[in-house]
Amino acid sequence: MKITIEGASPEFERKLLALYADHRHELTLAVGTEWDIERAEQFLASLPSNALRFARLVVENNGSKPAEELREHFSGELRGPTIALSRALSRGVRRKWWPSGTEAPITPLYDPEHPSWQKAIAYRMDSENVPVFRAAFARLGAAPAPGDDQNNEEQP
Repeated sequence: MKITIEGASPEFERKLLALYADHRHELTLAVGTEWDIERAEQFLASLPSNALRFARLVVENNGSKPAEELREHFSGELRGPTIALSRALSRGVRRKWWPSGTEAPITPLYDPEHPSWQKAIAYRMDSENVPVFRAAFARLGAAPAPGDDQNNEEQP
């Protein structure tokens, strides 16, 4: 039997986990690590403004943005926003917003022809996550326009 539960209250979750604990020897518990709108919204809401702008630029460009174009928006330096993205992911695991093993929504892409230490050549988001993060931006009131790669500095 497979059961999927979404939107459970904390009280229901507590009771369900207690029931699971009583029967753990006969059950397997698997927690989904995929991004959904609620997780994406929580992730974005936890970001400082520079990392939120970074994420928006990647999403606005349909999940792939050349690093050089991103550097133009951040005075040539991407460490601040990329570190903030990484910390938000681990913070979400620590606070149980999403399970351990949830993959970073935005990852660097390196030149495969030059495997030694190098700068990222682009940042990308899996195509199935782009609409999820678009919807999360919309919920936050900072919706990127579909397919729009224009930077809007006024929005967070």
